[in-house]
Parts: sequence; C-alpha cells; structure tokens
Amino acid sequence: MATAKKPELQPVTPHFWEDACKHLVKKDRVMKRLIPQFGDACLQTRGDAFVTLARSIVGQQISVKAAQTVWDRFAMLPRKITPANVLKLKVDDMRAAGLSARKVEYLVDLALHFDNGALHIKTWETMGDEDIISELVSIRGIGRWTAEMFLIFHLMRPNVLPLDDVGLINGISSNYFSGEVVSRSDAREVAAAWAPYCSVATWYIWRSLDPLPVEY
Repeated sequence: MATAKKPELQPVTPHFWEDACKHLVKKDRVMKRLIPQFGDACLQTRGDAFVTLARSIVGQQISVKAAQTVWDRFAMLPRKITPANVLKLKVDDMRAAGLSARKVEYLVDLALHFDNGALHIKTWETMGDEDIISELVSIRGIGRWTAEMFLIFHLMRPNVLPLDDVGLINGISSNYFSGEVVSRSDAREVAAAWAPYCSVATWYIWRSLDPLPVEY
C-alpha cells in the first residue's frame, strides 16, 4: 500500500530580498558578479521552528550533502516531525538513520524544550537577534552557529553574519582572497560592505561553493 506524501508547508521568501540584492550589487564587487548567476533563487523558510533547529543539529560538522542524506532517513521515522513524535522514537532507530549518539541526545533535548514550553516561541518575532541566540544556546547541542542558522533560515533576519560557519569563511577566502587563509577579522572587514544585509550576502557566498540552495 502506498504511503501518503507528507504535506509540506509552503516556502516563504523574505520581503527584503530584492532591496538587499540591489544594495549588495552596488556596494560589493563580488556580489555584483555572484548575484546575477542565481537568477530569482533566494532564501526560503517553511516556517517550522522545531524542524529548522532539528535540521541545524543534524547538519553540524558534516557536509550539506551528508546532512541531507541523514535528514531524509531521520524524517521517515515519525509520521510527522514534531517534538512529541521525536520523543517517542527509539534511540536505535535514530542511530540507524545515521545520527551520532551525541546528536540523538541533542535532538531529544530540543524536543523536550519545545514540548515543555521552556522557550518563548511566541515572542521571538519581537526579540532582538542576540536575545534569541541567548535563549537557544541554553539547549544542549545548540551553539552560536546553530542559533545563527535559525535566525537566517527560520526568522529570516537580514543582518546575521555567522563567523563560525566554515562555508562562509571558505567562500570569503575563495571569492575575496584568491584562496588564502582568512581570519575572522578579515571576514568581518569584507562583511562591513554587506550590512545591513549580511544574511543575504552569506547565502550567496554559500551558493558560490554549492549551487544547490541550503535549506533548513
């Protein structure tokens, strides 16, 4: 018997994207070259906070391709990915999907935080970036990088610069420094021209390394 396809939330595009692209093309020579290469493609969110954070945890310290493979296996375990459903999963099944023991622990802790109401989800929209980061890093397995991915991919905050992101640093190295090693201060200096749209520039830097869009 064929299983019913899970309904997906419709993707949402940031309202500021067009203005951001105009700004970046005007202010930055690399962005002027990169942005036209990707047409109308842009950042999208499907609006599920728990899924976005879970995907970020799965993607930690592995390639985008490997993360997608593990996520696809993990996503088949519950009928729908919700905190309550993840808490019902067997550890062995999660490990068999390709998750490390540590990542299983992190996903369970994330589900507990959502399930017991420990997070101020309803006020995130009005909270500042740093306040949200402070709340999220209290969850096991969520460091600043994961919190920043959440700000970019779920809340679609326009001016996040994830300096702990290897892809961003590598992309700045190859696009701005002919492949030379780049420090955080070098990256920050480059990104000064991107403000107030660092999230958008970061997305295009990622695309320059991997034409497939990153999704969470």
